[in-house]
Amino acid sequence: MTNSPSSAPTPLTYRDAGVDIDAGNELVERIKPLVKRSFRPEVMGGLGGFGALFDLSGKYREPVLVSGTDGVGTKLKLAQQLGRHDTIGIDLVAMCVNDVLVQGAEPLFFLDYFATGKLDIDTAAAVVGGIANGCTEAGCALIGGETAEMPDMYAPGEYDLAGFTVAGVEKSELKDGASVAEGDVLIGIASSGPHSNGYSLVRRIYDRAGRPADLELEGGVKLVDALMAPTRLYVKPILALLKSHGQAIHGMAHVTGGGLTENIIRVVPEGLGLDIDAASWTLPPVFQWLQREGAVADAEMWRTFNCGIGFVLIVAPDQAAAVAGAVEALGLQHWTIGKVVDAADGTERVHIG
Repeated sequence: MTNSPSSAPTPLTYRDAGVDIDAGNELVERIKPLVKRSFRPEVMGGLGGFGALFDLSGKYREPVLVSGTDGVGTKLKLAQQLGRHDTIGIDLVAMCVNDVLVQGAEPLFFLDYFATGKLDIDTAAAVVGGIANGCTEAGCALIGGETAEMPDMYAPGEYDLAGFTVAGVEKSELKDGASVAEGDVLIGIASSGPHSNGYSLVRRIYDRAGRPADLELEGGVKLVDALMAPTRLYVKPILALLKSHGQAIHGMAHVTGGGLTENIIRVVPEGLGLDIDAASWTLPPVFQWLQREGAVADAEMWRTFNCGIGFVLIVAPDQAAAVAGAVEALGLQHWTIGKVVDAADGTERVHIG
């Protein structure tokens, strides 16, 4: 039996199902000028193709490609709660490009993935604008990306982010930690705050304290501004440092999830360990507040947060003063925070005290 005209189903469209193709197209048009500002000479074509093109032919003799991918964790929840969408994209870029920088590689291009239940053009444009700004600051091209509108996957107002970067380095200049030796000096470079790690604990402490967004920390910075400060981009100054003092730098580390306890040791060969002097720098006010309000033990702080040290150089001892001077000249706050020690006897490889 066939349906009568009066019982025919109502025609449905993709928009009725929750996906607005026109909104997606409008977003692409809005972000095109933002993205174009990040382009490098090696970028071929523009935004909107099926694949992004990048010409490596004139840049390296023996190119090694270094890739990295990351997100920004539950800092996204705080950004959405506060309605601060313009800098979270910088966090996304920094978490990826700072990682590949550890191996001495220059970030060449970046791609992002933005997923939401219902596309809000203003929010998405603010987020992608932050990504474009981060790429420009890091010197890499925002060469492509994906915006996914997926009804019922996310609560209203929620979105998720992921990023992917490809970097390049001459094979002879690759930093893999193999030359790290006992006696090498650790130079810690300041972070801008918690960066994008430990925010499940940050949010738990913030909520338990009553969400005191306008609380002034020592130095006059509001708590919410300290918590939302974007991750510092180390790319341009560190690449400059590698050009002038590359031979003296035996290894580098980006301090992310796992904090000071678990990140620096990743680039240190077996049989060697780290002796880190926690008194060599002052715990920044935002970390003091988190530790006090959360009653967080020292060991938990070291393992969860960067505690004010966002990037670490492992330097030959006879060149440490020269490297520190060059870091100072680049405008980076820094401290000598420890040294590489023998750990062949099976003792704990990382000591912070």
